[in-house]
Amino acid sequence: MNDKKNLSYLDSVHRDGRVWGIILCVLLLAFPLVVGLVFNAIPEWSALAKGLFATLPMYWAVGIIEIFTYVPMLGAGGTYLSFVTGNISNLKLPCAVDAMERAEVKPSSEEGEIISTIAIAVSSIVTTFIIILGVILIIPITPVLESPVLKPAFDMILPALFGGLAVVFISKNAKLSIAPIILMLVLFICVPALNASTVGIMVPVGVLFTVGVARFMYKKGML
Repeated sequence: MNDKKNLSYLDSVHRDGRVWGIILCVLLLAFPLVVGLVFNAIPEWSALAKGLFATLPMYWAVGIIEIFTYVPMLGAGGTYLSFVTGNISNLKLPCAVDAMERAEVKPSSEEGEIISTIAIAVSSIVTTFIIILGVILIIPITPVLESPVLKPAFDMILPALFGGLAVVFISKNAKLSIAPIILMLVLFICVPALNASTVGIMVPVGVLFTVGVARFMYKKGML
């Protein structure tokens, strides 16, 4: 009976996830098309094709990698919701991981699936409210946000978030954490082009690298 209920729940998750994913794709493609038609600003198709040819392969690769990377960590419901709402590596993933860690559940379990989905949903709602408040208050609070005194603090929000999560997981997997830490330090120090805008790409790369190292260490009896 439990298997039937679980199957029914997962079926509904996949059904709704596909529907909202398709709706999102239509909206994302429709907006620039409608704006271009309204303002008579249709791009030159040959130039657009060249630009897409140069950039799309990278995003195709990242998109495929992210699916295999995030699904085991976020679960089905969390993955669909994250891909629809966006900002996965910077916000949704840390929220889901922290929530599962505090609830002491594993990502691959039924409890982890539910906790992850709830955490990402709450994160999306809170983010939406903050954006609404930001739009309303952007003019009054702009001097505060641009204050030289507060700028260093705002620049450190994301590193502080990931740093807090890193301490928890590194303390539990000290041996396994050495290789990915060294890889990322070498990449970001030796390749200056890598910066905050490349986090979305480097997270899946780091995950795959860590999984490979973990498998190697496990076979060698090091874990």
